[in-house]
Amino acid sequence: MKIAFYAPLKSPDHPVPSGDRLMARQLMAALQADGHEVAVVSELRSFLAAPSADEFHQLEREADAEIARVRGTWQRDGAPDLWFCYHPYYKAPDLLGPVLAAEFSMPYVTAEASYSMRRNEGVRAIAQRHVLTAIEQATVNICLTRRDRDGLLEAAPACRHAMLAPFIDATPFVSTRDRSNDGCRMVAVAMMRSGDKMDSYRMLAKSLAFIADSPWVLTVVGDGPCREEVQQAFAALPSSRLQWLGEKKAAALPGILASGDLYVWPGCGEAYGLAYLEAQATGLPVLAQRTAGVPEVVRHGETGILTPEGDVGAYAAAMRDLIGDPVRRRQLGAAARRFVHEERSFPAAAQRLRAIFDEFLEARA
Repeated sequence: MKIAFYAPLKSPDHPVPSGDRLMARQLMAALQADGHEVAVVSELRSFLAAPSADEFHQLEREADAEIARVRGTWQRDGAPDLWFCYHPYYKAPDLLGPVLAAEFSMPYVTAEASYSMRRNEGVRAIAQRHVLTAIEQATVNICLTRRDRDGLLEAAPACRHAMLAPFIDATPFVSTRDRSNDGCRMVAVAMMRSGDKMDSYRMLAKSLAFIADSPWVLTVVGDGPCREEVQQAFAALPSSRLQWLGEKKAAALPGILASGDLYVWPGCGEAYGLAYLEAQATGLPVLAQRTAGVPEVVRHGETGILTPEGDVGAYAAAMRDLIGDPVRRRQLGAAARRFVHEERSFPAAAQRLRAIFDEFLEARA
């Protein structure tokens, strides 16, 4: 099929890296791997952090103009076979796809749509109505986590939905390195920004302070507007134990991860975290919290350890245990590598997407 791909939060071509951009690119690549012709249909970004009514109405006017542009292109060159929207939610609704899909009688598909009843306040309620329209109109809503699926069903019990586990291109993340028996090199990869990311950095720093007597070093990959605040959170720790690498190109990550023994990231508020899958693909066990969507990508006791949400003491204790048990780390890491390469890779995702399309598009026909 010819697929019009749209990501209202952040285009796959956006210059700023993020997990959201990466997942959009992964979905496009998985669809292409299954033989579809996929093209980004619009660069219009509907993301508004805290909009006023005037700002949202201006966005709606911009969306109307973009609909007219796309309509003209399709009337001239022919329309695609399907509209695929990635991650519509209350801060970034799809203001284009439902209108154009209905007008051109094409299937409308969402992936990682989310809906929360508690966001129905003020201007957000207007955005939520657009999200609900998309969910109800969709030929299928592809859910990457059970939490998102449950939110959709609460808002629209009759909506059509299917599960697709989060996945990555696992091929670059292959490591044959023997993990260390002496000490433990830990790795964390995350943007340095306010909110959940900053909360995770603070929790990681507090946890490390509890285990200063254990033999560890930490490599941190990431940069952002909160870099100074992040480094200040770690200021009480010996600088010799911290390696700040800054932002790195994607091609450098497999080598950095391969140099580690344990991936540590608390994961406050994580939708799921593709970085966890990348670390596991390289053979690193993961230490995170049992929170939000993290259990969708880390199997507790099998590929990593998940501690209770918000419990710094439990997180520090689990870290100490893993630092002191290299055999356990290797067991978890080997299982983590198998998990990602066998179950969370492009081939697995492409096969699942094909099954979803076969079921729901054939039913529509």
